[in-house]
Amino acid sequence: MAYCDPMMRLARAAAARKSFWRGAAFFSATAIALLGATIQSAQAQSIDVVRDTEIERVLRGYEVPILKAAGIDPDTVHLYIVQDPEINAFATQSPIAGNEEDIFVNTGTLMQLKRPNQIIGILAHETGHIAGGHMIRDAGAMQKASIPMLIGLAVGIAAMAMGAGEAGMGAIQLGQQAAMSQFLAFSRVQEATADQMGVTFLNRTHQSARGMVEVFEKFANDNARSAYYNKDFVSDHPADRERIDALQTRVEASPYKDVPDTPEQIKEFHMIQAKLAGFLSKPDDVIVRYPLSDQSDEAHYARAMAYFRQPDMKKALDETNALIATNPKNPYFWELLGQIYVEMSQPRKGVGPYQKSVDLMPDAPLLRVSLAAAQLATEIPALAQPALDNLKIALVQEDSNSFAWYEAAQAYSDLGNKPMADLATAELHYQGGDMRGATHFAKAAVQKLAKGSTDWQHANDILAAAASAPKSQR
Repeated sequence: MAYCDPMMRLARAAAARKSFWRGAAFFSATAIALLGATIQSAQAQSIDVVRDTEIERVLRGYEVPILKAAGIDPDTVHLYIVQDPEINAFATQSPIAGNEEDIFVNTGTLMQLKRPNQIIGILAHETGHIAGGHMIRDAGAMQKASIPMLIGLAVGIAAMAMGAGEAGMGAIQLGQQAAMSQFLAFSRVQEATADQMGVTFLNRTHQSARGMVEVFEKFANDNARSAYYNKDFVSDHPADRERIDALQTRVEASPYKDVPDTPEQIKEFHMIQAKLAGFLSKPDDVIVRYPLSDQSDEAHYARAMAYFRQPDMKKALDETNALIATNPKNPYFWELLGQIYVEMSQPRKGVGPYQKSVDLMPDAPLLRVSLAAAQLATEIPALAQPALDNLKIALVQEDSNSFAWYEAAQAYSDLGNKPMADLATAELHYQGGDMRGATHFAKAAVQKLAKGSTDWQHANDILAAAASAPKSQR
């Protein structure tokens, strides 16, 4: 498990916020931010994206059947994990692809909810937003909602300029309230629609929608408490009780209402919860939650991550080796063992475990990138080409992975291929949104690569794309 590298964090996650958060949030009040974005410069607010093959694959396993039931190509929807302790999920249009969408799920969602069906319910709801085209419609709704706010702003400023300060402030506030009401009315309809569409998709996949209802019941209680302490509490979603009643009616009518989570789903869910707890919680809290007396796989997993972060590498190795002893075909345990060795500045010992993880799961690009990074970190010349081979395979699957491009540039450099090192560095900067750097290194690559070759054309493509980018990026 690792944080997404900073360049990708800026290129994709921050860009998602630059797009005015035009996705529909599951249950966070985003309307104020949405409306504010129409009159303020949309400055990027980075999201800490956590990359982890195991968690991403579990979520994809939940989401793909729902997407297929909705008639959506799963390859057009990307899933990301956001390090945020709050329970939330949201969908946006992808900032790097024209007709694709991104779904973001907070780590707090995975850590606080109790069973897989609740996560599945959230994903079904977000899929409802995508299937309903809500991300596209949100942009128009925000523009319309901003009109009364801007009118109120203009009137208010004029009134204050004429000395009527209180009247001016009143006009501005009325304009904001009118804009907020208009947008919230639109948002409530969308949320209710996404609920109903989500239930439909769950029915089509023969899954229960009880998890979705349970999540909304939890937030109905939270909202009630918020309303008690904050009389100005505003929700951009339908009235909680009304929403729950509508969902409950659909659930009770479904022949799949009592379909339980499978033992396999429960097991993998507990494992990713343990992994996240070990990675994100205070180590002492992890030991309390997963005491040494607990010899379950999830307890070993959580403690291994906690010890790794302390760092107490001996204990981390002991816990990880205990997992491998009973689960030798689990690629994620070998991945963790390799990561521990690399963090101990022993990359030569880390190469073997990482290679084992790739052998067990050869179609996982993040595992290959980690293996390649360990191979290059050994500084053994004979491993530079195998590292590059792994990176090429990974980049076919994830060509926007900035860290993979960074490592590729290093591999080419170690092999003495400066033109290709320049090209990989150009791609690294391009993926990070740094068009000036991309242009610099792409020009250097063009001058030395064989004219007309595929790589020469790649460098020219970067130059063309960089030249057409917004002036602020150039």
